Amino acid sequence: MLAAGAAAVVLAGAGTWTVAAASGDTPAVHRSDRIMTMGGGVRLDTSYFTPDTPGRHPAVLLGHGFGGTKDDVRAQAQDLAEDGYAVLTWSARGFGRSTGKIGLNDPKGEVADVSKLIDWLARRPEVRLDKPGDPRVGITGASYGGAIALLTAGHDRRVDAIAPAITYWNLADALFPNGVFKKLWAGFFINSGGGCAKFEPDLCRMYERVAESGTPDDRARRLLEARSPSAVGDRVKVPTLLVQGQTDSLFPLNQADAAARAIRANGAPVDVDWIAGGHDGGDPEQSRVQARVTAWFDRYLKDDRGADTGPAFRVTRTGGVDSTDGAAQLRGASASSYPGLHSAPRDIPLSGSVQRVANPAGASPPAVSALPGLGAGGGLAQLSALGVGVSLDFPGQYAAFRSAPLTRDLRITGAPTATVHITSTTDDAVLFAKVYDVGPDGGRQVLPSQLVTPLRVTGAKAGKDVTVTLPAIDHEVQKGHRLSLVLASTDLGYASPAAPATYTVALKGDLKVPTAPGVSTAAAPLPSWVWWLPLTGAAVALALLLTARRRTAAPAPAPELADVPLEITGLSKKYKNGDAYSVRDLSFRVEKGQVLGLLGPNGAGKTTTLRMLMGLIRPDGGEIRVFGHAIRPGAPVLSRVGAFVEGAGFLPHLSGRENLELYWRATGRPAEDAHLDEALEIAGLGDALARAVRTYSQGMRQRLAIAQAMLGLPDLLILDEPTNGLDPPQIREMREVMIRYAAGGRTVIVSSHLLAEVEQSCTHLVVMDRGRLVQAGPVGEITGSGDTLLVGTATPVEEPVAEKVAALPGVASALRTDDGLLVRLDADGTAQRLVAELVRLDVPVTSAGPHRRLEDAFLTLIGGSA
Repeated sequence: MLAAGAAAVVLAGAGTWTVAAASGDTPAVHRSDRIMTMGGGVRLDTSYFTPDTPGRHPAVLLGHGFGGTKDDVRAQAQDLAEDGYAVLTWSARGFGRSTGKIGLNDPKGEVADVSKLIDWLARRPEVRLDKPGDPRVGITGASYGGAIALLTAGHDRRVDAIAPAITYWNLADALFPNGVFKKLWAGFFINSGGGCAKFEPDLCRMYERVAESGTPDDRARRLLEARSPSAVGDRVKVPTLLVQGQTDSLFPLNQADAAARAIRANGAPVDVDWIAGGHDGGDPEQSRVQARVTAWFDRYLKDDRGADTGPAFRVTRTGGVDSTDGAAQLRGASASSYPGLHSAPRDIPLSGSVQRVANPAGASPPAVSALPGLGAGGGLAQLSALGVGVSLDFPGQYAAFRSAPLTRDLRITGAPTATVHITSTTDDAVLFAKVYDVGPDGGRQVLPSQLVTPLRVTGAKAGKDVTVTLPAIDHEVQKGHRLSLVLASTDLGYASPAAPATYTVALKGDLKVPTAPGVSTAAAPLPSWVWWLPLTGAAVALALLLTARRRTAAPAPAPELADVPLEITGLSKKYKNGDAYSVRDLSFRVEKGQVLGLLGPNGAGKTTTLRMLMGLIRPDGGEIRVFGHAIRPGAPVLSRVGAFVEGAGFLPHLSGRENLELYWRATGRPAEDAHLDEALEIAGLGDALARAVRTYSQGMRQRLAIAQAMLGLPDLLILDEPTNGLDPPQIREMREVMIRYAAGGRTVIVSSHLLAEVEQSCTHLVVMDRGRLVQAGPVGEITGSGDTLLVGTATPVEEPVAEKVAALPGVASALRTDDGLLVRLDADGTAQRLVAELVRLDVPVTSAGPHRRLEDAFLTLIGGSA
């Protein structure tokens, strides 16, 4: 009992140990959670991870991001422990279970806390020491945790290596760039910290003062600078891996650039890595970055000279969209030395007259560039790398200066600069500079990474020349595109003067664009299937040989059908349970210029047939040929087919036009082949094309989907219920579109339940029921066939009478209608004999003649097949 009690006391003081089970050869990891007391009685919630291997290990302190806790980095801590490190994580002051006020990495608060954590590590028997009280220790973390790594390295000489990510060098420059208040991000800081009262009083008062005035003052700058790594930049002398995000309007690339220059000037090794993600979203490249951080610590903490720490400079570039999953394709580019932000500038001449820019009262409406706080779910900034623009400037509130079309591709790597002359009706002018990539003929413009540079110009009444350093980016401008320098008076993310003013902006020189020629893009890595596919193929071939199965080669094209849009022969498809057919022994042919209506009740097999036609599912029997080519999933001939089957999916935050452009780019076909203008004219959406799709009605989405199916003007167009959600005028427009489309020598297949519309728009019909063909032919033959009569009666016909009529000799079927009977005769039936029989049955006949409505013919055909 005494021994158990003593053990409990020891565990209570040391924390609760747990063992993370591991599979295979992965070593087990021990974790202990404990509350540690810091200066001023502040208590920090910590977790300590150690590998289950004997001896002393280098230590790593792992910080979390602002608004988070130690739990956010638990998985990375365990991975580092498995790699042979003793890892300590903690929740910073004011977060999670830790107490104290948030000091934004105050040297007397959070930085002093980390030094005490290093003291604690120095006393641990698992931690390797350089000398008594001095553990071998590195620090890493992202954002808030990255800043504490830099700050601690400047304040505590015991730190041996650091790997900060997406963080700041000078917090005052990050939140007050060029004297302009970054109000949205500052507000997110306060809210994610739990409100102003959770911060140190000096910080809270500073925020409220700047937020109210909209203008940062010197006291505010000094307060943030004292909490910035730049304050101790001359004392950061340890190997540093700087990972910075390209899609980051909070801590842009110039923050890492300033850190790299300062630390390298101290004589320490520095590598720089620009990742695709950032605070505004995009791909954080988590696994790659963590692997590089581990290699960095292996080199500088474990003294592993063979550790591959990567190139001195690396940047991730986006190279289009993977058509299989919609993910952005990333490729790395690297250089043997860090080029900085102004390497090998190229002069790009701009043109444009002197322009007047209005700053509206209340600075509203504001222009839109980045959308802070939405990055985690949206990644809008990364869309600009795919050629999709999501920025917004208001007429009269910006000046624009454009280049001539580029004569060759241009890769911008760094921060462009330009000089302008600014005059204002007020003493202070606030403007937001940005460079757009403008498509040919002044088309779509893209703001790379959604970044802008704010600038405050004092003494602007007298006029002043200003050299603007624009945001650092890595972006390729294609041949034929233009660059556009824009200076806007407002931006959603920043505070602008509330008083109205007019700015006059004149161009004073060329746009200087850094090109960093020493940075080379790596060849696209071979996909994994290059290695495993041959082995898999050999295994499959062996299995087929052993089981005496033979794969059937795709049938050769049929030259005699080269001009036939569609021929279906003996097509069959069973339901999943295999007990019944959804389509059975279906055969029909469609010729050029036809508008074919595919009709049938629910469950007739229409959509299944269309999906087999598109190669989306495989038939169990029979054959489909499009222009003589047999259809298989991915068959090249499907490029001549446009389809709208079972609805279309769109990115809701993009406009209609942007959705169509992005869809066509994903096909990999030339832009000029899209015939986008014709498709947009067909859609008839007007000004709505510029609006986000999430604002569309069902009818507008339907028309956009049909325009998408018509991109490229396919030879065979397939539309499944195209009039769903359309009002009568729109239905009439759709009818005319289909007729015109086929009149040009193309073919349209339409499946619809609106029989009246089918009758007016279609030239031919295929009627299906229960998976089988009931009848096929021209609309006139089916609706006006002589074997179907519409018998008018003075009073409604009762069901028993209709049954008697259906049983008469020469009658194939008889259905009641609102006005009488719809009777289909067999080969022996005649109208005269039918009328005589009806009179004999006392049916009050008032008229009898061939029926002309498709609805009646359809009901007769389906009724006859039942």
